[in-house]
Formats: sequence, structure tokens, C-alpha cells
Amino acid sequence: MIWYIINALSRAYGRWLLRGRQSTNWLTLFLALVTIIVVAGALVNMVQENIAQVSEAAPGYRINLERILDKLVVWTGLEQLPSIGQLIDQIKFGPAISQLVSALTGVLGNTGLILIYVGFLLVEQKTFSRKLDYLFTDPQNRASTEELLSHIQSDIQTYISIKTLMSLATGLLSYGILLLVGVDFAAFWAFTIFLLNYIPTIGSIIATVFPALLALIQFDNAYPFLIVAIGLTGIQFLIGNVVEPRLMGSSLNLSPLVVLLSLVLWGSVWGIAGMFLSVPITVIAMIVLANFSGTRPIAVLLSKDGRLKKLSE
Repeated sequence: MIWYIINALSRAYGRWLLRGRQSTNWLTLFLALVTIIVVAGALVNMVQENIAQVSEAAPGYRINLERILDKLVVWTGLEQLPSIGQLIDQIKFGPAISQLVSALTGVLGNTGLILIYVGFLLVEQKTFSRKLDYLFTDPQNRASTEELLSHIQSDIQTYISIKTLMSLATGLLSYGILLLVGVDFAAFWAFTIFLLNYIPTIGSIIATVFPALLALIQFDNAYPFLIVAIGLTGIQFLIGNVVEPRLMGSSLNLSPLVVLLSLVLWGSVWGIAGMFLSVPITVIAMIVLANFSGTRPIAVLLSKDGRLKKLSE
């Protein structure tokens, strides 16, 4: 996926800077790499700043949460609920910290391997055209193969572009609501919503629940909570169920059951990273399968209603 994003950015820079005369070269690849590094650095910096701000705001959140628990005791008629201190005492921080360190170490190790793979892919792609020359000696077969590969690439790029655009729109609209209400760390939550939008169903739920809970704890009032919860839910529903399906078209209409199964499968294989990549991987697989007559029936089974683009489109 990173290799594909680098090439997509490189082609975009090629269209802007070279006016389509050459889609990619060393300059556009370099600009794509620099763009990704700059964006990644900005995101890391934002996360670090928000961690520091959370530490400063934590005492106020604790006081508000204790007030909410006291009100809950009155509303429910219970004699007593556990205090914040008692809840914290029940949490075993030792194993949690060990698991966190192990997870971070694994992420760093995987990042190194991913960068190595991406580097080899960027080197290998230079010889792919020559391989096609030797693989298809008939010019007609070579032309039809290039057309098919171009069609597959176009469909994949369409999916990734639309999904990214919809995720960006969801994040920006959510940021507007969070900023209007005055929820802390609005930019961080907007970025989290942008990322979680790539995870089907579960991501949308998490993206709505956590900012709403923070609004409840921060303001100790039900009105900001209701505004955030209703607003974010409305945005998720509008974009996820109305706008995005219209832009995606019938060729990318995955079955909801397939989406759920792919989420479970890739989540069990790669954890959270697998959840993020589950739908893109499945959509890419369906696009590839749909472009070959022998595997097209499998793509039909993966689709929502069986309607796919014709092979000649």
C-alpha cells in the first residue's frame, strides 16, 4: 500500500510539474517520498503534543468524572459506585506497560521491514516493462495486457482516491463540530476519525463514541455530549451511506458480509493494521478478479448485488 501511495503521488506530481510528458521519474519519486516523510513527521509531532496536553487536563477530567459517577449514584438509586481511585487501583499497570513496549518494538521492527520491501519494489518496477517485452512477443497481446493492467490500476486508484477524499471530508466536518462545541484536542480527534473511517462499521462506531465520551467528561453536561454524538453520527451516516456509495459506483460494491469477514480475517492476521487494510485489500482483490473472465464469478460473489463493470469498460 505504501509503494502504491508513493507511485500515486509521483504520478500526480508528474502531471502537475511535467504536464503529463512523463508520469514518473526520480524527481517525482523524491517529492513523493519527501511528502510522506513530512506528513508522518507532522502527525508524530501532533500526537506528542496531544499526549502532553492530556496529562495537563487529566486532573480536571477526573473531577468531572467523579461528579458524573455521583450523579449516576443518585439516578440509579445505588448505594455506592467505585471511586476513580479504586478503579485505577484495580488496573495492573505492569503487564500493560510490558505489552505496550512489546507492541511498540514490534511496530518499529515491522516498519524497518516495510521500508526495505518498499525500496525493493521501487527498484523492481523499473524493469517490469522490459519483462513484459520478453513475456509478450506479440504486439497485440502486449497492448491488450497493458490496457488490462492500466484498467486495474485506474480502478484501484479510483477507490483509494474516493475513500481518502470521503475520510478527509468526514474528518473535516467532524472537526468543525468538535471545534464548535469546544471539545479538547479537536484536531487530534479529527485525524483519528479520518483514519478510523478506513475501518468499516467498527471504525465509525469508535470514531463517534470516544469524542462524545470526552465531551461528556470535559463539560460535565449532557448537551455538548448530545451535540457531538448526534452530529458525528449524522456525518458518518450521510457520507458512509449516501455520498460514498454514489461516488464509488456499482463496480466497488462489496457485500457487507464479505466486509465483515475480511475485517475479522485481516484483523486476526495483522491486528489493527489489518483492520485498516482489510477493505482496501479486498476491494483490490475484487477489482483484479473482475478483470479476468475466468475469475469474474468470484468477484460477483464478493460483490453486494452482483453488478460489476464489464470487462471492456
